[in-house]
Amino acid sequence: MNKTILHLDLDTFFVSVERKLDSRLEGRPILVGGISDRGVVAACSYETRGFGIHSGMPMKMARELCPEAEVIKGNAGTYSQFSDVVTEIIKEKVPLFEKSSIDEFYADLTGMDRFFGCYKYASELRHKIIKETGLPISFGLSVNKVVSKVATNEAKPNNQLKIDYGFEKPFLAPLSIKKIPMVGDKTYQILRNLGLRQIKTVQEMPMDVMQRVLGKNGTVIWKRANGIDHTPVIPFCERKSISTERTFDRDTIDVMKLKGILIAMTENLAYQLRRGEKLTACIAVKIRYSDFNTYTKQLRIPYTSADHILIPKILELFKALYYRRMLVRLIGIRFSHLVSGNYQINLFEDTEEALNLYRAMDHIRNRYGDKSVVRASAMGKNTIGRMHNPFNGQPPIVLAHRKQ
Repeated sequence: MNKTILHLDLDTFFVSVERKLDSRLEGRPILVGGISDRGVVAACSYETRGFGIHSGMPMKMARELCPEAEVIKGNAGTYSQFSDVVTEIIKEKVPLFEKSSIDEFYADLTGMDRFFGCYKYASELRHKIIKETGLPISFGLSVNKVVSKVATNEAKPNNQLKIDYGFEKPFLAPLSIKKIPMVGDKTYQILRNLGLRQIKTVQEMPMDVMQRVLGKNGTVIWKRANGIDHTPVIPFCERKSISTERTFDRDTIDVMKLKGILIAMTENLAYQLRRGEKLTACIAVKIRYSDFNTYTKQLRIPYTSADHILIPKILELFKALYYRRMLVRLIGIRFSHLVSGNYQINLFEDTEEALNLYRAMDHIRNRYGDKSVVRASAMGKNTIGRMHNPFNGQPPIVLAHRKQ
């Protein structure tokens, strides 16, 4: 039986949510993301695309290209709530689905043709989402994830497209090679230097030629250009790491400020570990200086999720890493090598009072938010609060970096 894979994508999701909340924004050019000059465009309305603006662009450049655009900082919690509403609708109507990002979903409708008709079912699902949320959404329907995703992008804005079985290659052939998933700016430039412009040319090339040029990625890109993809729809995704970082509005050399932010980050991520019943065995600190040189140092540690163990180790890494005495542009931490488990009591060092304190603080955070209880040294440090358990199987929310 041939697979039937549906790809759903909420059009300009952050912009659409802002317009739903404020109808005065309808038809106006909108930029959502970091509001400072060092901010990044997380989403932009179709009205700004004609100016050459795209997501991921520096906000300063976007403002110069389109001075009349309305700039909105955005709210991760609000976007999560709307995303959850869409997720619940899909969960109710689809037997197997994968939430690949806050605004993107895959669903496996294989076998439903004999009962209802996959395209008709997908159309009714799309209209139900539009009716109940007021948000525009597009979909692509084909035999695999790659072709469906490309079809969705071709259907936008607020439309739908089905690629019948056997027509995958003819559909892809006239499109630009940049529309192949996984082809970024660097890969696109390499392929353009080879004289490749359309996907059709890649389809006509031997696979080993692409492999010689791009290595393993060349094989994957060649298969995707030919509409070949056997990636299954995965309903649950286990996170391998958890991290956070901050880009400063102004570069800083204030070591006390940097240490305070690291403590706030560590405290927040340690709580997330305990919340998800996870332990980490590898920690890392990242520093980016004003000249954009970036350095990372990591350390293997015994499995833990305790603040009083992690914070000294993070500060120790920072002390070893920060030796250039230059202005710092970005700082971040990462916990990896995660496993399931609860905090392991240290027989010789931990006290009953300390363990009870963790339980009490986590209980307050669960009830009133993860920033309701913080260390004095972390007060005033703007860390990103998480509205949900990051280990619930859903992908992390991707927003432009918040600024300190």
